[in-house]
Amino acid sequence: MNIITSRYPEVALREISITDRLFEGLGDDPNRVMLIDGPTGREVSVEAFRRGVRSLAGGLNARGTGKGAMIALMSPNLPEFATVFHGVAYAGGTVTLVNPTYTASELRHQLKDSGATLLITIPQFLAMAREASEGTEVREIAVIGARPEGADDILTLADLMGAEQEAQTPIDIRNHVLALPYSSGTTGLPKGVMLTHWNLSSNVDQTLGMVDIQPGEATVAFLPFFHIYGLECLLNMALAAGGALITMPRFDLEMFLDLSSRYRTRRMYVVPPVMIALAKHPIVDNYDLSCVEQVNSGAAPLGGDVTDTVERRLGCPSTQGYGMTELSPVSHSTPASEARAGASGLTVPNTECRVVDPATGKDVEPGAEGELWVRGPQVMKGYWNNPKATAETLDADGWLRTGDVVRFDEDGFMYVTDRLKELIKYKGFQVPPAEVEAALITHPKVADVGVIGVPDAEAGELPMAFVVGAGEAPTLEELQAHLEGTLSHYKQVRLLRIVDEIPKAASGKILRRVLREQVKEAEQA
Repeated sequence: MNIITSRYPEVALREISITDRLFEGLGDDPNRVMLIDGPTGREVSVEAFRRGVRSLAGGLNARGTGKGAMIALMSPNLPEFATVFHGVAYAGGTVTLVNPTYTASELRHQLKDSGATLLITIPQFLAMAREASEGTEVREIAVIGARPEGADDILTLADLMGAEQEAQTPIDIRNHVLALPYSSGTTGLPKGVMLTHWNLSSNVDQTLGMVDIQPGEATVAFLPFFHIYGLECLLNMALAAGGALITMPRFDLEMFLDLSSRYRTRRMYVVPPVMIALAKHPIVDNYDLSCVEQVNSGAAPLGGDVTDTVERRLGCPSTQGYGMTELSPVSHSTPASEARAGASGLTVPNTECRVVDPATGKDVEPGAEGELWVRGPQVMKGYWNNPKATAETLDADGWLRTGDVVRFDEDGFMYVTDRLKELIKYKGFQVPPAEVEAALITHPKVADVGVIGVPDAEAGELPMAFVVGAGEAPTLEELQAHLEGTLSHYKQVRLLRIVDEIPKAASGKILRRVLREQVKEAEQA
């Protein structure tokens, strides 16, 4: 067994709730501003946040919807999101995090599957919340902000507040499920991922063992808090390190650049589509971003050409990290001082990795490609009410099968090749879509791209590119000429479709299943 460990020293992990860990890092200045609503400039101080969390915890427990309760939270990024999440955590409850762009049917599935009894949302989503709650265990709906006119049966967040609770409700730190985000995956219905206080507080300390966040450091938080990247790397990690967040309810490039410049943010946490915008969009040159010392991308792999372009344009290191919902989420991170083009990071402290041949189940030789397996305190407890899926992902020794094909270089940097289930099989060869996308995005006529395999009687599958043109759209011949000499011949794109946009999850991952559905619909038309 070839076990890969971190180059960084192990950190001391403690039996501490994620909220106590966050409180611990807020500092001694009660008047320090720690949360700012980006669009309005509304500020929340350390003292106001502490009191809000304690008051919500006290109120929830007083009304019997605290300890042991399942509470659904569907909200865009607002300062109150942090208050609600940690108020439920402090009360000993569980938060199931809902994508605010869900349809009523998608929301109903999550409410039913999780068994939530209270849904907290915003007034704009109230009609859909009512519709989706029908036939579920939800008994009450509360809104953040003012009660809409005529909605007398709806609670407000203020109604849920009570006497301040002075200490964390006693819970089993290692086993109590605090967060229940739903992993979108690439097939089937989303699955609830059980994350404990131990998972989240441990991963904060593991990641901070490599990331130098300075007290008071401000960061623009557009990454959605309902997603584990935004929840842990921003809402929990940045605040637990004494930082401040400027929240954005939805991504807007101009607002993001303006807020980053205005608040002199030291670090940007982004996803591949935003990294591509930073590399290519002309509006970036209109803003003073000299304050930025690192741009870090996560959620999906990026080619080195894009990160190199951002690095040159902004004059700071451009890095990548790796994680997944089931890993709370970070297993690999890249400090600014160790930026390496195309790499998805170094193993974080207190983490073990293996690279396994999917066909044989045996570890590959050092430097070879295989499926990444991870073991550590950040590994999820399992999938909610789904022992079959849990057993397929977690083995008896605690190793989590990520489903990602990776390799490690001699310096310990990990490179993601692709998802096992997304590999295109062309004439017996395996073609990684992400590798083809990384090469195509460097073409000047390509603004965005997604690649899938399309069934073919002779070849098995043909690599097909969906391209958003940058001005004039490229031809298939132009793209093929661009790839010639860069990638092996069997990785050449064979089909092209020009589209208006590439479908993506909130995390930034390409929804290849949607692209496959578009191909099927076109064939049936």
